[in-house]
Amino acid sequence: MAANNDPTVRGRRLGAELRRLRMASGLTGTQVAAHLLVSQAKVSHMETGRRAVSPRDVRDLCTLYGVTDQDVVDSLTELARESGRHGWWYAYGDIPHSVYVGLEAEAASIAAFEAMVIPGLLQTPAYAAAVIEETIPLVTVEQAAARLRVRLRRQHRLYDPARRLHLRVVLDESALRRIVGSREIMREQLEHLHTLSTEPHITVQVLPHTAGAHPGLAGQFSLLRFPGSREAVVYLERFTSGLCLERPADVQQYNAVYAHLRAQALSPGHTRHFITDTIKLYTA
Repeated sequence: MAANNDPTVRGRRLGAELRRLRMASGLTGTQVAAHLLVSQAKVSHMETGRRAVSPRDVRDLCTLYGVTDQDVVDSLTELARESGRHGWWYAYGDIPHSVYVGLEAEAASIAAFEAMVIPGLLQTPAYAAAVIEETIPLVTVEQAAARLRVRLRRQHRLYDPARRLHLRVVLDESALRRIVGSREIMREQLEHLHTLSTEPHITVQVLPHTAGAHPGLAGQFSLLRFPGSREAVVYLERFTSGLCLERPADVQQYNAVYAHLRAQALSPGHTRHFITDTIKLYTA
C-alpha cells in the first residue's frame, strides 16, 4: 500500500460508513445514483474514498438512507468537512506507514498484538531510536531522526484528555526478552511499560512462552475502532508498507484471534508482576 495522508484516511472512513448505511437501507449503488441524479461511478468513488464527499452529499445520502439519528448525521458531516485538512504528520513529508498514522490519529480505541518489540505508542525515546536504527538497514541519519519525531508525536494521543486513546496490547514474552539497544535501555523501557500499564485507559497483557503456540505466531496486527462508528479496521504492518483489512469477515477473524490471545495471556495484574521480574534481569 502506498504512503498516504490524512484526507485519504478520513475519506476512506467516511466512505466505509456511507457504504454501511447504504447496505443497511437495502439500496444498491445504481438505485442511489438514480435517486440523486448522479453517475453510479460517483457513488462508488465516494464509498471508496476516491472522491471528495461534501457535507451536502452526506445530508442527502443520510436522508435517502433513512438515518434519523442526528448525532450520526452530524458526525459524518464533520468528517466530510475535515476530509480536506492535512494531519500533523503531513509536515514530515512522505513518511512510512502514514496510512496507519492517520488511522491511529482518528481512532477511539486500538487493540494490538505485538510479538517482537514493544509497540511504538509505548516506547521510550531511547528504545524507539534503537529500534529504528537497528531494524532499518538503509535508513539515513535524517530519516531516522524524522521517524523518531513522528513516533514520539504519535504518543501524544495517550495523554490528550480531550481525545484520549484507549489502548489494549497483548505482548509476546519475546518482546520483553529481546535486548534492543542495551540492557540499560531495556530496563528503562520496561519500567516505562510498567508505569503505563497502571493507567486506566491502557491495558497490557503478556503472553508467556509457556502458553505454547498461539494464533499470534502469524504476526503483528492492530484492530482500530473510531468514534461514532461500528466498523473496525485491521492493520497489518510490513517492512515498507502495510495492509488495511475492512471486510467484515476479515475483521471478525481478527477479533476472534485477539480474544483468543487475551484469554491465553496473563491478566493485567499478573503482567505487571511479570514485567517487574523481567526488569531484574536488566539490573543485575
